[in-house]
Amino acid sequence: MSGPTRNVWAIVARNFINSFKPRQIRGNLMGKDYIGNDYFEIPADPSVGKRKPTRWYSPPKGQDFQDPIPAEWESWLRGRRLEPPTEEEILKNLAIAQMKKENAAKIEVKRLAEGGSLPSIPEKGHNSYPTYPDFQPGDPNHKIDNK
Repeated sequence: MSGPTRNVWAIVARNFINSFKPRQIRGNLMGKDYIGNDYFEIPADPSVGKRKPTRWYSPPKGQDFQDPIPAEWESWLRGRRLEPPTEEEILKNLAIAQMKKENAAKIEVKRLAEGGSLPSIPEKGHNSYPTYPDFQPGDPNHKIDNK
């Protein structure tokens, strides 16, 4: 063999000793959203084998993870984007969502004024599937034509 061999016991001993070294426990505050969630990150450190950053959020007191987090921050938390969202981006997307709600309400009022009825919510379960008079599920006399 032309290179150094891997000594398993040396690797185990080195990892055991490195486990006693202090680690960063508190993350860097990366931002805050309009709900009040705080977002934190511990950056990646490839020199110690940490390839990906650790990211999490902390909801405001009393919320206990009840509200959904904004899509921009969720994509940052899951690592789909490298940089956290900017305030301008968050405000722009919030304004677009508010405009969509207002437009949907206007369309609904217009539809009801024209005589439309409220949409019916389909029933769930076995009865929600269509039935046909010439075929009933479980009918032993029904034959399938394979032409």
